[in-house]
Amino acid sequence: MSLSILAMTFFINFAYVTISTIRFMLTMKGYRLLAPILSMIEITIYILGLSLVLNRLDNPINLFVYALGYAVGISVGIFIEDRLALGYIMTTAILPSNSDNDKNLPTILRDKGYGVTQSYGEGLSGERMILEILSPRKHESELYQLIKEVEERAFIITYEPKFISGGFWTKKVRKRQKKLRH
Repeated sequence: MSLSILAMTFFINFAYVTISTIRFMLTMKGYRLLAPILSMIEITIYILGLSLVLNRLDNPINLFVYALGYAVGISVGIFIEDRLALGYIMTTAILPSNSDNDKNLPTILRDKGYGVTQSYGEGLSGERMILEILSPRKHESELYQLIKEVEERAFIITYEPKFISGGFWTKKVRKRQKKLRH
């Protein structure tokens, strides 16, 4: 059993699965040029790694190392995608209407460069303010923190829109957010 073959098996599968995970996420977000390019690299690495294992099936450690590379590759791929934080999120914050904080929050969010649509609804305990907030995904945790600082009782739910068109979210808003961050 060669340690160099085991290391190569691990790193080849690690690279394959990391790229595969990122490629899948890019595909889901509609990156039509980058995802196919990554898929070419991905399949080349996959065939190389699989041939290493298939030629050495007599030793179960080879299969274990291959599987370990797969598991670690998925974890690292998800970590990288989280750091890249591509795309946008749509956050709905539902606030109790019996506090002064709910009236301040839309203004605070707009001053920070977020696109905010404000409406009202009826909940179990009465009237609620509903805020629909569009944000780059990389600012998601900052947005949650800001909402919770102003109104700790806020109910927050987030989803990722696939397509955005029109409305307040324009280059002007992105430029304003960039200015505020620097």
